Amino acid sequence: MAWLELDPRFTFEAFVIGAANRLAAAAARRVAESPGASYNPLFIYSASGLGKTHLINAIGHHARRLHPHINVVYDSLEHFTSEITAAIEAGERDAFRQRVSGTGILLLDDVQFLAGQRRMQEELLRVWDALSSRGGQVVLASDRPPPEIDGLDDRLQSRFSGGLIVDIGPPDYETRVAIVRRKAEERGQVLGPGVAEALARIPFTNVRELQGALNRVIAVQELEGRTVTPEEVARLLGAGSAGVPAPQSDLPDFLTDLAAAPAAHSLESAVERRLTEAIRRWEAEGYRTRRLEGARRRAAAGEDVEPIIHGYEADVERLREIVAEISSLDPAAPELQEYEVLRDPDRIADAEELLAQVRERTRPLPAPPPGLTFADLALAPDLFAVRAAAAVLEAPGKRYNPLFVYGPQGAGKSLLLATLGSELKARYPEMRVVYVDARAFAGDLIEALEHNRVESWRGSYRRAHALLIDGVDALAETERAQEELFHLFDALHRSGAQLAFAARQHPARIAGLQERLKTRLESGLVVELPPPPVEGFTLVDWDAELGWGGAPAGAASPIQPTGRHKDEWFLSREKVVWDWPYAADWVVEELE
Repeated sequence: MAWLELDPRFTFEAFVIGAANRLAAAAARRVAESPGASYNPLFIYSASGLGKTHLINAIGHHARRLHPHINVVYDSLEHFTSEITAAIEAGERDAFRQRVSGTGILLLDDVQFLAGQRRMQEELLRVWDALSSRGGQVVLASDRPPPEIDGLDDRLQSRFSGGLIVDIGPPDYETRVAIVRRKAEERGQVLGPGVAEALARIPFTNVRELQGALNRVIAVQELEGRTVTPEEVARLLGAGSAGVPAPQSDLPDFLTDLAAAPAAHSLESAVERRLTEAIRRWEAEGYRTRRLEGARRRAAAGEDVEPIIHGYEADVERLREIVAEISSLDPAAPELQEYEVLRDPDRIADAEELLAQVRERTRPLPAPPPGLTFADLALAPDLFAVRAAAAVLEAPGKRYNPLFVYGPQGAGKSLLLATLGSELKARYPEMRVVYVDARAFAGDLIEALEHNRVESWRGSYRRAHALLIDGVDALAETERAQEELFHLFDALHRSGAQLAFAARQHPARIAGLQERLKTRLESGLVVELPPPPVEGFTLVDWDAELGWGGAPAGAASPIQPTGRHKDEWFLSREKVVWDWPYAADWVVEELE
């Protein structure tokens, strides 16, 4: 008894996501990551050729990578039925049910064939109940929604409805363009400018038809050694209409022309020999040579191929420069493993994108202003907030993490945060210390979204050993920035990085801040800086002087003291304004 094997081609990485399949793809990935925990069962339906089989195979592959101990079973309903029938005939029905009930994830395709099969529906119900009792995940694919499967048992209808039912629609124009480009790339083919767009404009009813059209274009390019133009696409595909009779192949004419060609070119010309040697050389170094192979065929026809040769060599040199720069920026960069891109001169644009990702990820982030010290800090050293910041300096990431300082404008919270960052950088030179204003943090995120480089943006911040964000209040009106900060907080906290924040209000009183973010900001030490005395002590607005995430050139301390603020510990508000989650861990003595 054997189940069907997962198709190695059908992975999430190979699935092109668009508006028509985004929900189905997201649900499929969630199921693979947390089987049995959500969307159980997941029912995916669509017309033929739109990707439902691809998605359920992708679930299987992804789940096996993430959860090697989980038994993943993929089967079609037809094969599943034959296995059940064979088990019943052999008197092994109970053994079959026991075997299936031990499955962690059951992926069942083509369940529309349940229509009218009462016996099969009964067996599936029993298997399902046994599997569900052990926390197993069920994923089903069909060419129609459950209500349209004739004669479906009400109990199965109820179970299908108890999970998530999602459909996949025909891809829109932009998605069709992306699919054509992805499939051509997988085949190692380079399409001429505008060819993917020309293919995408043809109203195919599903992705299989679109792939068939692409296969025809690729066949012409491979057999004739030339690049198809956008103007030829409609003719090659029979006037470009889906459902029209299959166009006559150009292959017979091509073979006839080839057979009739004179043997005058049997001896290689000097240019052909040069190209042959170049191909051998670059292949030995691991580079793809499709362009040179095409040039050799053109040279045999008497065409001038010198520009092709020079262009190829220039692109190889650029690939070497890209690899060298990525290596210098991040010697362990995963992008260096993208051999298919970095060894293919026809994929220069993709290689440049890899470099851009590494540059974004390794770019210098806003640093604290240099030269600030606690010794010169124009705040009373016995202030509780000052002593807490000094304690953080002694053991970053281990004490008071996160540290949250709040107080009114002019209290010195930004100065204290900047001084902590400056001292961390001075004491630990190898530490990556980031000091940034919350508005600049959000603006940086928007720019990353505009250029589709959010992953690299995340990577750059997650490299920080200490993250200090001033003016957290400014995030109250944002959504995506709060979400990103939430995940960044968790990632950095797990890595042992020090986190520190400043705001005008206690986290719990910042309106518009997500509760889950508030709880994290409050999970360390929250301490208030009192307003300066009315007489004899003036604080300049640090935000106005410092700007977002860095001090202006030549800026000295923006604090202009005319006296010394003396903190009366038992008479001040500070004895009741700091928070620590565990009363047993309160440590006042060590800060005094």
